[in-house]
Amino acid sequence: MDRSGPVVVIEDDVDDQEVLSLVFKELNYPNEIKFFSDGEEALNYLNRTDITPFLILSDINMPKLNGFAMREKIRLDAKLQVKCIPYLFFTTGATQKAVIDAYSASVQGFFIKQNTMAELVKTISVIMEYWKRCSSPNSFEP
Repeated sequence: MDRSGPVVVIEDDVDDQEVLSLVFKELNYPNEIKFFSDGEEALNYLNRTDITPFLILSDINMPKLNGFAMREKIRLDAKLQVKCIPYLFFTTGATQKAVIDAYSASVQGFFIKQNTMAELVKTISVIMEYWKRCSSPNSFEP
């Protein structure tokens, strides 16, 4: 995890992308926000770049490669595994099964998209602050 790396947001709904852009702008974090419309597009980016993202916020229901399939591909890819990128679900709805499946797949968080701007700002702020303070294997100097 690179605290200064980009935040990768995998979200196929353009309106949700726009709202999240406003939320991150309001919170004024220095991290670049990189939006991808599906997991396949995001996975291609992760495999092409040497940059280590700060974290991944992924919707679950997406075209081409859903959030669970995307998580599994990252978890099984040795090159991506060593980057230790926190993978969190950020979705509109949840079932107990989805939450169990997420944590069984080593997802580091499961968050429901809030209905108001104020609640969205609060949730994203909590996520960012938690991971900014969290230690990871890559946060130690050699």
